[in-house]
Parts: sequence; C-alpha cells; structure tokens
Amino acid sequence: MDNIAGRKSGLVWAVHISVVVLVALWVFPTLGLFVSSFRTADQIATSGWWKAPFPSVQNLTLRAAAPETQTRDGDLYVIEGDLFDPAGTVSVSRFGVSSRAPTAFGVGESAPLRKGGRVTVDAAGHYRMTNTEPFSGRRGPRIFVTARVPPEFTLANYRNVLFDPANREGMAKAFFNTLTVTIPATVIPIVIAAFAAYALAWMAFPGRALLIAAVVGLLVVPLQLALIPLLTFHNKIGIGKGYLGVWLAHTGFGLPLAIYLLRNYMVGLPRDIIENARVDGASEFQIFVRIILPLSFPALASFAIFQFLWTWNDLLVALVFLIDSTGDTTVMTKQIVELLGTRGGNWEILATSAFVSIAVPLLVFFAMQKYLVRGLLAGSVK
Repeated sequence: MDNIAGRKSGLVWAVHISVVVLVALWVFPTLGLFVSSFRTADQIATSGWWKAPFPSVQNLTLRAAAPETQTRDGDLYVIEGDLFDPAGTVSVSRFGVSSRAPTAFGVGESAPLRKGGRVTVDAAGHYRMTNTEPFSGRRGPRIFVTARVPPEFTLANYRNVLFDPANREGMAKAFFNTLTVTIPATVIPIVIAAFAAYALAWMAFPGRALLIAAVVGLLVVPLQLALIPLLTFHNKIGIGKGYLGVWLAHTGFGLPLAIYLLRNYMVGLPRDIIENARVDGASEFQIFVRIILPLSFPALASFAIFQFLWTWNDLLVALVFLIDSTGDTTVMTKQIVELLGTRGGNWEILATSAFVSIAVPLLVFFAMQKYLVRGLLAGSVK
C-alpha cells in the first residue's frame, strides 16, 4: 500500500535525505575552503567563512606614519593620516595605544602616547597626533582599533602561493612530483587489471573461482598492514625508496578494486560478440584489444577516477615509499603538511594551498563523472 497512487515509501525518503546529507558534508567544507582562500588573515581569524559576504567587527593593530612626516602647526608638531586605505571604508568604534588596553578610548577622544604627545582617531580612521616636542624614532606608534570592516576578497593569497619565490618553488616542485607519482600509479594498475579481469571473466582455467574469491578478500585488507612488510621487501630486492617503489605500492593496493570492478563489467558484455569473434579466428589478445577494451571504457574511466583521486590525495604511502629528506620528491600533501608546521598561523595560505591541491582532482572528477556511476553499476544486473 505504500507505493500506490503517488505515495512514496519511507525508504525512498530516507534515501533522499541520506543523499542530501552526504552532498552537504562534501560541499560545505569544500565551499568553505574556497571562500577562505580569498579572505585575509584578519577576516579568517575573526569570523567564519559563512559570514564572508557581511561586514565583521575586527580588532586590528595598525601603525601611524613615521616621525619624518611630521609638520609644524604653530607651537605643535603634528602627524596626520588615515589608518585605512581608502579612507572611510571602515567604521571605527574604539581605539587604544597599548596592547593591554586596545579599546580604552572612544572615537574623538584624546589618548596620551607613551613617548609623549596625544592622538585622536575619528570614526573614519583618520588620526591626528600632536606634541609640543618633535616626534622621534624611525617608526610611528602602534594604534589598536576595533572597527566594523566591510567584506573583502583578494587574490593576494593565490599570488603568494603561486608566484611568490618563497612558496612558488616548493609548490611547483610538489605539483610536478605529485603528477609523477599519480599518472603512472593510475595507468599501471589499469593495464594489469584489464588483462586480469578479461582472463577471469572469459577464459576458463583451473583455479579461476579461487582467484576471484582471493580478489574479493583482498578488498577488505587494510593497506596499513602491508606498508612495512612491503617496504622491507622493496629494500631486499633493491628498489628502496623512490618513484618505482611508490608506483608498485599504489599498483598493489589498487589492483583488487580494479580487477573486481572490471571483471564485473566484462562479465556483463554480450557473449555472442566474443563467441562470433572466436569463430572468425580472432585470438584472445585480438578480442581483448579490439572488442573488450573499447566496450569497457566506462568501467576503465570509473576506476581511473578513483585511483587518480586516491593517489593524488595520498600522504601515507608517499611518506613510507618516497625519500623526502632532500625535498626532491615531496608531493602536494606533504608540502601542505610542511606549510602547516612552518606557517601554522597563516590560515589563508594553508586554505589557498589546499584548494590548489584539490583543483586537479575536482577537474578530473567533473570531466569524467558521467562514466563514474555507469562503471560502478556495471555488472550489478543482467
């Protein structure tokens, strides 16, 4: 009775709600990372990314003009200027001249300076410092203000990450190192798994059922259990730590899913096509190359998406199987971890670096997403 006359069962609504929740869990963090990459450090520190389109109240530490800019006004030495550029874009509510009392004075009030003289700040951020004696020193005094700041978006974070020599060299090298790891680690298991899947799907030989069962069993084995034994094996055979070792590691960890996915797809292909090709004298290799591979493109693309995303975002395997003492093989995920250690307070740089890192996987996913569901569902029904 639940499915009659336009009524939907509770299970359908549960599926819809689950899909919405899963999409939200993925979209909101990604959107937050994207928005934060265009915000300044002060904005990130004072408000969440969801408040980016709205003005925010911030406690800012600014510095007045240097004493060399002072002028003479009768018996007084005067330094004037604007704390914000352009002037009038920020509304100041309180200010102070000491970090211990950053909100001690209201706008328009006169505050005594530590080295003599007084300063006043108006709501637009214009300040005026006066003193009966000349101002001394190389830098102007600090002024602490509490202000309502309009929303601001900037490309400075991306210029800092992508074009600043201090960061560009490391990020660029990490980007190409990640490509060096990811592309072979995606292509190699696809090639091997395609041959294995065809054999398990269409070639009769003793022990085939046991091999299929072993492949399914390997899907549930955590890769963490194999890291140290595999590294020890690599060292014994002379591979050690390097690109070859990480390629083979990713190949081994990705093969069970690849073989299982491709085998299920190939089993669902029409048997008549293959039998007719064999009657016409085609060899197994010719059938595989000219018939099976073109028809299996959705499944191949589906696994390629998974393998590329997993390899690109991997940190654990790269740490174990790559030499990173010199920094020549540092991947993007490792580079971001290093930024987190050296620039832990620069959240705008970390957010920008992280979004630069996920830009390529997002591009690959959206370019090939039409093959994803088709490949995953292949072989599920006959």
